[in-house]
Amino acid sequence: MKGITQLRVGDPVDHFLLIKQSTKGVTTVGKPFMSLVLQDKSGDIEAKLWDTNEEHEKLYAASQIVRVGGEIQDYRGKFQLRVKSIRPAKTDEQVTINDLVPSADKPKEELMEELMQFFFEMKNPLIQRITRHLLKKHQPAFMTYPAATKNHHDYASGLIDHVVSMLKLAKSLCDLYPTLNKDLLYAGIILHDIGKVIELSGPVATTYTTEGNLLGHITIMVNEISKAADELQIEGEEVMLLQHMVLSHHGKEEWGSPKRPMVREAEILHYIDNIDAKMNMLNRALDKTNPGEFTERLFPLENRSFYKPTFE
Repeated sequence: MKGITQLRVGDPVDHFLLIKQSTKGVTTVGKPFMSLVLQDKSGDIEAKLWDTNEEHEKLYAASQIVRVGGEIQDYRGKFQLRVKSIRPAKTDEQVTINDLVPSADKPKEELMEELMQFFFEMKNPLIQRITRHLLKKHQPAFMTYPAATKNHHDYASGLIDHVVSMLKLAKSLCDLYPTLNKDLLYAGIILHDIGKVIELSGPVATTYTTEGNLLGHITIMVNEISKAADELQIEGEEVMLLQHMVLSHHGKEEWGSPKRPMVREAEILHYIDNIDAKMNMLNRALDKTNPGEFTERLFPLENRSFYKPTFE
């Protein structure tokens, strides 16, 4: 059976799906409805339930497995699931959350092994010690968490997948521009999003935690670097520069960075992060698009659709 994101407009749906997100709303005429994001191993799709009530809100809350019947429709350039029937999965149907949660293509252990190789290229002992300390402290969650709730690397082990991909890109750039400081750039990449293991709830039905909403992963990680330096009794410019790498990696204040990059490696970190996130979104959208057709509209990419060429 095809995954939910591999279906085309007009295709019938009879799938077990996991409710990734569930939010309630009210129509312009005051009628309650629910917006669902439903997922299987192939990815996720939006759906609406109309004329809902409190019982529906309990039945169709995030993390529930449901059996959905309907069809795929095009809504303003984006695929949506038109629901004709929906019910909670029965225990005897033996569908588990693990069957429906997307994950990185490579096993998390293999990704971790690849990441650890980059420490051999680092020379600064202070940067190495802080980075190893924080990686070890958060390693179980770092290996399983997504990198976001939606848009890019929003699947189990998406965070480590994102970081390893960024490190490989950084290695190529360091070969091209040998003036880049590998220690600072590699450490900045490894640390820049570790705060997400506190900001986000986990790999299933991912939401923002209280700390995530009130502080955000950037502030969380700047504090973590400070704590690590105290615990390891490390002082020096390295601590401040690692904090700056994290503080500035979104690039601009309006994109969520408290500071703009003011160190060469921080500027490059921002570009690497942006390239890898956008490539992940594009690859996933184009994977479910036929040659000679356009992808659905991609909101994080200025709501553009991308054409898939007919030749390879």
